[in-house]
Amino acid sequence: MSGQCQKAVAYLRTSSKANVGADKDSDKRQRAAIDAYSKAAGFAIVAEFYDAAVSGADPVGDRPGFADMLERLLSNGARTIIVESPDRFARDLMVQLAGHDLLKAQGIALIAASAPTFFIEETPTAVLVRQVLGAVAEFEKTTTVAKLAAARKRKRLANGKCEGRKSLAETRPEVVALAKRLARKKPKGGRMSLRAVAAEMAAQGVMNERGKPFNPKSVAVMISA
Repeated sequence: MSGQCQKAVAYLRTSSKANVGADKDSDKRQRAAIDAYSKAAGFAIVAEFYDAAVSGADPVGDRPGFADMLERLLSNGARTIIVESPDRFARDLMVQLAGHDLLKAQGIALIAASAPTFFIEETPTAVLVRQVLGAVAEFEKTTTVAKLAAARKRKRLANGKCEGRKSLAETRPEVVALAKRLARKKPKGGRMSLRAVAAEMAAQGVMNERGKPFNPKSVAVMISA
């Protein structure tokens, strides 16, 4: 049976770093869909290429895994790329169309397991459907990004910061209080310098998160908090 199979390569892509790792299922889901389609359609997957944490809006030529795949395609006898779905190839419509045209010019077929004829048919209707579905995928991505941004903004307005590192005033208020107290001391010659405050904090055993003395700039931030 294997001698009757056409050779193909699998291409996987995951946009977010949060979806990359042994405990994530994005690549597993894509691989399962590609394998199921390949077996049913009579393809033998001879290699797999994976662009992890690569945006679907990035041009295909800028993707390390995709570039490596194109180089290897000419040497392993395969002339077909199978992806889980059209948006795994590219979400951005222009990138999708440009990438498809690039592969077509090289004599390489692109097949989406979820819609096998999506990239193959070249009738006016098929081309229109491809463009419309590509535009819908791009719109959905843009809408999702906008919704997440709006949610973060609402959370910031309601609760203050909702992302990123917390300030020292939130995590170690006693350290900020000490810095302010030392800064108010009036030694001979005027106010205690930022460097002197940092040195006194270190002398009292108060260090930063790396176990080293605070620098004057950090002290200035604490005093102004």
